[in-house]
Amino acid sequence: MNFLEDAFVVDADFEIALTHTLEDVLSKGVPLYFRFEFELIRPRWYWFNERIAFLQQEYRLSFNALTRQYRLGVGNLHQNFETLAEALEVMSRVRRRQEVESGTFRSGETYKAGVRMRLDTSQLPKPFQLTAVGTREWYIGSDWARWDVTP
Repeated sequence: MNFLEDAFVVDADFEIALTHTLEDVLSKGVPLYFRFEFELIRPRWYWFNERIAFLQQEYRLSFNALTRQYRLGVGNLHQNFETLAEALEVMSRVRRRQEVESGTFRSGETYKAGVRMRLDTSQLPKPFQLTAVGTREWYIGSDWARWDVTP
């Protein structure tokens, strides 16, 4: 994470590996939705911590059986890939720049940053949501990775 005068840049790399069950579901045409989350918090001893920034990015991974290609969608942008490994590699590298109001960051003050990436099972079709409850085969995600940053 880098601080600029009126923005910050988040660079995160994840290792994403689908379970056999998820690969099978994907190959049958069910799209998988992944959610990247980033938060920046100013700790306060006298009250609740203050959330300075919160980013979310949704990824839609699908397979087209007709063209035999994987498709990764991020917002309105879509890209096709020949292999699942290529699509997962692109999805695992997150680069985001976020504008903030001038004066948001105080020089010398320490902030807590955190990132995570996870499969959003709430966007699966309802029968798969019922199957996914409490099953490790359906849970892909990282815990919050947290660190201190000082602008």
